[in-house]
Parts: sequence; structure tokens; C-alpha cells
Amino acid sequence: MGVVPPSVSPAVTVTGLTKRFRGRRGDGEIIAVDDVSFTVATQTTLGLVGESGSGKSTVALVMLGLVAADAGTVDVFGQRVTGADHRTMRRLRREVQIVFQEPLESLDPRMRVGAAIAEPLILHTDLRGAALRQRVLELLALVSLPDDLYDRYPHEASGGQQQRVNIARALATHPRLLVLDEPTSSLDVSVRADILRLLLRLQREFGLTYILISHDLSSIRAMCDQVAVMYLGRIVEVGPVATVLSDPQHPYTEFLLGSELSLDPEVKPRTPPASGEVSGGGAPTGCCFARRCPIRRETCLAEQPALRPVTEDHGAACIWVGVDDRPAIFAAAAKAP
Repeated sequence: MGVVPPSVSPAVTVTGLTKRFRGRRGDGEIIAVDDVSFTVATQTTLGLVGESGSGKSTVALVMLGLVAADAGTVDVFGQRVTGADHRTMRRLRREVQIVFQEPLESLDPRMRVGAAIAEPLILHTDLRGAALRQRVLELLALVSLPDDLYDRYPHEASGGQQQRVNIARALATHPRLLVLDEPTSSLDVSVRADILRLLLRLQREFGLTYILISHDLSSIRAMCDQVAVMYLGRIVEVGPVATVLSDPQHPYTEFLLGSELSLDPEVKPRTPPASGEVSGGGAPTGCCFARRCPIRRETCLAEQPALRPVTEDHGAACIWVGVDDRPAIFAAAAKAP
């Protein structure tokens, strides 16, 4: 099921994407991404949400050509990424950039801020000397950083400033797509809000398309038009963010929402965590969430349900989609041993 209206051209089309890794001891394989498909409309934001290990970042690495896919295809602005040669990827990297989770670790500690932002400009443009410096200063101003940061080292900047530097560097080559891999998870709450506001402003100003990878539902609500919920390498629910997060149709999505923490320490999560063990490497048969789902049936352990339409643009991979007498998962979870 896609998330792009028929009248809108997609920026990203992912079809049947699968990626496996060998176990640490070489015994068996870990399925990091399992038959994932989605589309992203231009100038919109898709959120990939799920717990750590759900495959979100692996999808991004394959999409950027940094990791080879085992199966499936990725097309970015009509250009095939999977299997592309070096020349094609070099051209694509001007249009597709990534902002990583840890701002300081993304910067070379021996390289001054100005040089870090200038690096992609040196690689992909003819700017040199005074023109190069002027462009870097323009990028600093674009992300609301002072000129004097140009000659500082990354450790001399705050965490929020470091991430702004990473955003400025990502924007240096005028990309059309930014992959944001947990861009605010290591920042304080107040700084996090500032970075999200900056990203929203930049998207409006430059018509950017975003893919936001996060486990933080508040960031997904603030930033995204569409959301795809991932569990053990599979998409279990997808649709408009307002619909999915207000009317979830997959038990795992409900658990994510029920486990969301409030800023008020007195407010407890609505539901206990899902019981049972997480299957390493993904479930080879059956629903990937079945072993932890309190409303599973025998068929859930034997057959992986496809995404079933809830509405035209909302789908969930669950046998209970469209069933009127579906059990209440929170009540079932509370009774589980």
C-alpha cells in the first residue's frame, strides 16, 4: 500500500525491499528489512516509527546506497538506487542527504565548522576561495548560527548548534530529499523543539521532502504527513499520521501509543509493555508480532497477513482489520501473565 495520492509524483518509491545480515557468529541470518514497500510524495514527510531494531535505519542506508539490498528496488526522483553504479550514486548524493542521530559524532573533531560545511561543496561544486567561504556563511545564517562559529571546532558548540551544523552541511548541495535519522533524540526537550521548527521552516522554504526515522511519537506528530509503523523489519501499519495515531488498527501501533511517556512524571503509560519475547531476526512464518500479541489467534502464528485496507489511504497487517468484535488489546495485555 502506498502513501502517495495518484495525482502526486513520488519522490521515493520502495518496492519489496529486503535486507539480511549474517549473525555475529556466522550462524544463520538476521532479517533486518523484510519485503518493505512504501512511497513518499514530493514535498511531504514520511515518518518511519518503531522500536530500536525494527529496521528503520537499515531502510535508510539501503535507500542512500550505503548498504546493498538483497531484494527489491528503491527509486529516488525516478532514478534507480539499488544496483546503481558509482557515477549515478555520486550524482544522486547531491539530491539526497542524511542527518544522523548523534550530532557530535557526525563531525570530524579535527575539522573546524566552516571546513565541515564546505566539504560537500568542494566535492560537488566548483566553489573555491572567497566564494566558498561566502556560501558557508550563508548556510550558517540559514540555520540561525553566528558567523564566528565558522572557525570553531565542533566541541566548542552546543549539541543543538552541532546538529544545526549538520543540517547546514546537508543542505549545502541543494538536495531535494533529506533522511533524518533520529535527528533530535540526543538533544534536550527545548532544543529538540527548536530543531523541529527549523526543519519545518526549511521544508517550506525549499520544498524539501523528508523521511523522518524516529521512535518519538511527538516528533512524528509534529513533522509528518504520513507514517509507516515498523516491527521486526516489516511495515505493520501505514497511513496519514493523524489517522494512524488517533485510530490505530494494528496491536503493535496501539502498544506504541499506550507506552508513550508523558513529560509529567506523575502520568503513567496507559498499558503495560507487550509480553513475550522478541524473535531474533524476524519471524520466518506468521505475523511478526504474534508472539507478543495478547489478541493473537492460531492463524496469526502460521500466516503473515498482508496490509489490509482500513480506508483508501490507511492499511494494517492484522487479521482483525475490519472485524467488529475485535478484542480490546489493553484489557487483554493487562490479563496476560
